[in-house]
Amino acid sequence: MNLPKPNNSYHFAKLPLVAFIFLFLLTSQFSFGQEVTSRPKPVKKVKPDYSNLPKNPRKATMLSAILPGAGQVYNEKAWKVPIIYAGLITDVYFIGYNNTRYQVFKEALIASDNGEPTDFPNLNRDGLVRNVDYWRGNRDLCYILLGAIYALNLIDANVDAHLSGFDISDDLALKIDPKLESFSANNNSVGFSIKLKF
Repeated sequence: MNLPKPNNSYHFAKLPLVAFIFLFLLTSQFSFGQEVTSRPKPVKKVKPDYSNLPKNPRKATMLSAILPGAGQVYNEKAWKVPIIYAGLITDVYFIGYNNTRYQVFKEALIASDNGEPTDFPNLNRDGLVRNVDYWRGNRDLCYILLGAIYALNLIDANVDAHLSGFDISDDLALKIDPKLESFSANNNSVGFSIKLKF
């Protein structure tokens, strides 16, 4: 049996083609795998310009932060100051009241744990624990409410100063009138018309 002799020149002829494909794939992977990274230019923070507003929102907020209600006085809305202080004083009162009740029940719980008589003979230990948790929770909630009132004071001063340049002259008017429309002889429609006058 005669086998044909291998042609080595045929294999060597394919070698440059295989090498070319290999190099092409290798370089294309590196070229696609690289990402061009450029650093973004830092954005300059532009301070807001409040010069066209009658009241400066930053100043109103700072005044209210230092003394609650001072920003409202600066914004010429002094009628809001008693509302702010009524909320603050009421909340401080309830903080004190809840804290007093918490302390009374806490001392009664400690006395109960030590086997001493308490001011609440009808309550067992579980009842004392429930009262301690209840009054402490109320006191803590009043602290959160105090922070919320203070934050609303700041927000109100800031928003009111921003709206100080808003046009509320008499030239602006919104008028709502009743209106009767006739579509045909037997079909009438009743509604409202809204007229906005600039």
